[in-house]
Amino acid sequence: MASSLLSFGSASPLTLLDPLKVNPRVGGSNQATFLGKNFIKTKKSFTRTSMAVAVEVSKFNELTMAPPDPILGVSEAFRADTHEMKLNLGVGAYRTEDLQPYVLDVVKKAENLMLERGENKEYLPIEGLAAFNKATAELLFGVESSVLQQQRVATVQGLSGTGSLRLAAELIERYFPGAKVLISAPTWGNHKNIFNDAGVPWSEYRYYDPKTVGLDFDGMISDIKAAPAGSFVLLHGCAHNPTGIDPTPEQWEVIADVIQEKNHIPFFDVAYQGFASGSLDEDASSVRLFADRGMELLVAQSYSKNLGLYSERIGAINVVCSSSEVAQRVKSQLKRIARPMYSNPPIHGARIVANVVGSPDLFNEWKEEMALMAGRIKSVRQKLYDSITSKEKTSKDWSFILKQIGMFSFTGLNKAQSENMTSKWHVYMTKDGRISLAGLSAAKCDYLADAIIDSYHNVS
Repeated sequence: MASSLLSFGSASPLTLLDPLKVNPRVGGSNQATFLGKNFIKTKKSFTRTSMAVAVEVSKFNELTMAPPDPILGVSEAFRADTHEMKLNLGVGAYRTEDLQPYVLDVVKKAENLMLERGENKEYLPIEGLAAFNKATAELLFGVESSVLQQQRVATVQGLSGTGSLRLAAELIERYFPGAKVLISAPTWGNHKNIFNDAGVPWSEYRYYDPKTVGLDFDGMISDIKAAPAGSFVLLHGCAHNPTGIDPTPEQWEVIADVIQEKNHIPFFDVAYQGFASGSLDEDASSVRLFADRGMELLVAQSYSKNLGLYSERIGAINVVCSSSEVAQRVKSQLKRIARPMYSNPPIHGARIVANVVGSPDLFNEWKEEMALMAGRIKSVRQKLYDSITSKEKTSKDWSFILKQIGMFSFTGLNKAQSENMTSKWHVYMTKDGRISLAGLSAAKCDYLADAIIDSYHNVS
């Protein structure tokens, strides 16, 4: 980067000097120093000497302003709004009926155990806390799973779901060069960022049908069949984000058939186990179906939602392999990837999960709290549907709201309608029409219904 020289003299208050035409001789008569800065004498008058000061142009001057995150940016705009009825339905974080953040009682108890034991803060191994890795794999596949009994799973603790997905993406880029990842249209906004930054090519398969506000199952199957053999197929284990639309058990069987026929590799993102239906086993059924068929697969996990450990960044990447020997090699390469990326993972969240799952009493209490959280979301979903249908004056069918599952509802509102929700009604949401029911209270369902009805019918 070039620098400019500013001349301060009696003839002119500000004259730009070309640095290429000035030849400061170190230690010579043209060189002066003031407060550690070098100055160059440019001319003399009867009573004073004018000087030029070097002004450095930033080495980062070519960097442009990054756009705000489409999800996290919603919360920033919400905080700046002072309207009394404002709603933040953008970020997927659970709130109480009073719309306050919720720390699970079982988490507090697990943390108290940690304090009582006086556990240290030493570095974890690269692969993470052993007790956590054991617990998370058993939650996902089931304690009696053959893949665990045969030691065919490589499990490495990751930085929640995002970090675990990134570890897997780096593994794909390094050891499956040219392999493509198929992702659903639409999908969680960060999926594309993760694969782009890892240098992994991706394409989309059809998933959402705007005509029915449901699953385009035929399109999904057709696109998976058409993909090059050996592609990675990214699947949402339960509570698809952003649509809330999941395949039926029968449809999951067909999806598994096609993936096996094409020699694809299933890659699950499981961010809501236990949080969607209220049952840990039910929400893991899709993953277990593929594992029980003897397929090799990848599964990323997160405990942000089901244990409310959003800021602890705790999750895992699991790779189911054909043998224990292969699993050991895969684990060694995941560790190799993690080492220069973040060295080793944080311990606090890992210990919370291990303590909760490792104690029968805490584990049962956790399942009860999960069922309560999932139940509140289901209740709000039903109330919103009832409010909308009571206000609807046309034949518009809103039953898709009840058919969706998990913390999100894909409303079918387009970008302009979603913007009207924010600008007129102070309802903050992503521009694809997704709302987080976890951030809605029963008391505000009528207000939200008015906003949706107005935006749908009065904004093209």
